[in-house]
Amino acid sequence: MVRSTMDSPPISFARAADGVRLAYATSGSPGAPPLIQLPGVPFGNLEAEWGIPVAREAYGLLAGRVRLVQFDGRGSGRSQRDVDDLSFEAMVDDIGAVARACGLRRFALLGFYHSVTHAIAYAARHPEQVTHLVLFGGATRGWVPMSSSAMQALLSLIDQDWSFFAESAAHAWLGWPSDAEGRLMAEWIRTSTTPAVAKRVLQLASAVDVTSDLGNVRATALVLHRRDSPVVPLETSRSLAAGLPDARLEILDGRSGSLFFEHTAAAVEAVATFVAGPASPAADRVARTPAGRPRARDLTGREREVLRHIAAGDTNFEIAAALGISENTVERHAANLYRKIDARGRAEAAAYAVRNGLA
Repeated sequence: MVRSTMDSPPISFARAADGVRLAYATSGSPGAPPLIQLPGVPFGNLEAEWGIPVAREAYGLLAGRVRLVQFDGRGSGRSQRDVDDLSFEAMVDDIGAVARACGLRRFALLGFYHSVTHAIAYAARHPEQVTHLVLFGGATRGWVPMSSSAMQALLSLIDQDWSFFAESAAHAWLGWPSDAEGRLMAEWIRTSTTPAVAKRVLQLASAVDVTSDLGNVRATALVLHRRDSPVVPLETSRSLAAGLPDARLEILDGRSGSLFFEHTAAAVEAVATFVAGPASPAADRVARTPAGRPRARDLTGREREVLRHIAAGDTNFEIAAALGISENTVERHAANLYRKIDARGRAEAAAYAVRNGLA
């Protein structure tokens, strides 16, 4: 195996729809197939992760085959830490913010554990953008990978002893390949976010279910599974692959809870070869189809609710109070729905709502 000596890529910043600052990094050739690796939720920590030799090895090899884009999720790593909105919807929208900052129009997505649901949701809502999906260790329901009694016992340590939790998680999820790298892995988790944010994000993840989005995914998908994984049952990965319109399951040797920290070259080869391959015919058709007139069914349920209130003349403060969300979240939903229906402001949005029976 050719070993990579690539240095950690520089950190840049994107702005989410609600103004939250998102740290991201790119590596590899601009002409290579683009792959956005979603952050560990809620343990994104790019700088610390690249400081782990086995991680740097893996990402250097991957960047030799693809244009790799990585980012820290809101509330973690170098991204903005003091964030009110840690919702699933906000994190899904953040993918688009990073893609736009990188100038990407079509790209592959790599999701793992809780970010599997983010990848599926984004691919379903933006079929014209996502060419390939690589999914590891996750399911359509956010809590499934963490539902075993052993994982529940581990997560209970968040409130009791954050440092001990980080060390235990590094052992359980990443394999602790050596004392030196194990300590770096534990430090990566410990410094990624705060116990309060970690607990809140994981609690929110327990309510996420993207099963209904599966049928709207047009990207071809690769579901990867470790043969001897102690964390995720094979049936979970098999069911995920079976539920996607164009997907296959590939079994990797090993038991690590990390995709790239064991049998690194084989894992990189599987991902890079897949991402460089052809997109599904359905994804290509969507990308070639003229945009046409925006459709009401392109809006999420929450965006429809916000649109109804806008059409009724409610202020953002009134909408936030009625829906039990923050004004920043209202503004983010409004910005998204304006973009989707091609409205330049509240008046055009209200007119759209009336024309389409949403008022």
